[in-house]
Amino acid sequence: MTSFFLNSTIEKLKITPTPFYLYDTELLKRTLQTVIAEADRYGYHIHYAVKANANPEILKIICAAGVGADCVSGGEIEAAKKAGFPVDKIVFAGVGKADWEINLGLDSNIFCFNIESIPELEVINELAATKSKIARIALRINPEIDAHTHSHITTGTRENKFGINLDQLDCVLDKLQTLNSLRLIGVHFHIGSQITEIEPFKMLCERFAEIQSNIEKRGITLENINFGGGLGIDYENPDTNPIPDFKIYFETFNRYFKAKAGQQVHFEPGRSIVGQCGTLISKVLYIKEGSFKKFVVLDAGFTELIRPALYDAYHKIENLTSSETEDIYDVVGPICESSDCFGQDVKLSRVRRGDLIALRSAGAYGEIMASQYNCRKLPKSVFP
Repeated sequence: MTSFFLNSTIEKLKITPTPFYLYDTELLKRTLQTVIAEADRYGYHIHYAVKANANPEILKIICAAGVGADCVSGGEIEAAKKAGFPVDKIVFAGVGKADWEINLGLDSNIFCFNIESIPELEVINELAATKSKIARIALRINPEIDAHTHSHITTGTRENKFGINLDQLDCVLDKLQTLNSLRLIGVHFHIGSQITEIEPFKMLCERFAEIQSNIEKRGITLENINFGGGLGIDYENPDTNPIPDFKIYFETFNRYFKAKAGQQVHFEPGRSIVGQCGTLISKVLYIKEGSFKKFVVLDAGFTELIRPALYDAYHKIENLTSSETEDIYDVVGPICESSDCFGQDVKLSRVRRGDLIALRSAGAYGEIMASQYNCRKLPKSVFP
């Protein structure tokens, strides 16, 4: 079943040069209303993870909803500021912050730097001292939890490059006591992306209780607890489940983690906010019949949507032009790489040259990861 939004815009799609990203801003706004309403039940703070989609129009809509921004580069800080996000709602994470990015954060007086190592502590302390500033920091702790997601987007185990391992935490806290241009205001976690089970979040709450107890024994009070993001979306059923179950998500944290008096709790959803509002629209160039397969060759490739090539990720594929009897195809792009394949043995209404094909759930990690490999032009975004 094709969404009402796609059906209602089909005439405009026919005359727009492909490939392009099509955005349903009404769905985006409904998703924002839902996440904010459910978070507000418990007084939780939301920071949108800019890495999911930094389209300026998307950022403006998200900013207007009143949430903050989670950034992982200086460029994302600049994009967030340009979109209007208040600097006191911007957090800066990332395992490899360059000096210019740290200085940008310091000069902008952002809310917090999420720290991942002792060397990073030392560098931020040195740069802050040069400016006679005190940098607010949170320690990104690796809670050593397997979120049961794809290995490329798992971030919470000791084998990952992210965060401070639990057996290093005491050394980091000792070092922090010697650095006078930093102020510890909390801790930060992020255990992975596209998590579709609640159990890992429950485990995170329970693990944090142990971590907080050990930190408090050192006389340290944690003002802010940032549980990161990671909530997945339903790639198989984007029309049936266009908005993730934020109710159960936040209920889980409220049930298994009880904030102490004065503590502020933060989350950093990205994919779960923008994933379903975007669709990659492409046109059929050829139907190629091989000895064993039929190939639908699109004018979009992994330069426009790299997730299937990078993660073997699934995206629902629909023929917007035809409603004829179904046939089975491999749906591929024009890039000179064998990995440029969106799906194998895909059932589609009978495909002809020139048909419009929709690759659904491309609002997150579609446009933002687009490349110009093969000297291809970056596609446009459309807001009907």
